[in-house]
Amino acid sequence: MLVEVGTAPVCLVNVDGTVLAVHDVCTHALASLSGGWVEGDRIECPRHGAAFSLRTGEALTPPASRALPTFGVEVRDGRVLVDPTPSREHPLIR
Repeated sequence: MLVEVGTAPVCLVNVDGTVLAVHDVCTHALASLSGGWVEGDRIECPRHGAAFSLRTGEALTPPASRALPTFGVEVRDGRVLVDPTPSREHPLIR
């Protein structure tokens, strides 16, 4: 699911009951990851197939080689709260 947190596009994914959040823009080709495929705790970019860890943001497969920013998430009273401070800067978006 694509949401906006501050000015950042963020992809939210429910992985086995845990909501995880990563920056929505692929670090390889600037594609939206929210339209990608999820398998376990990995998301695959729909443009070139680069895979990322939804837990750490780590680039898992080429052509991506740089990690995604991740965001802290808390579910409170049925609401999903996303910390607006990313774990790192996005390497392509300043």
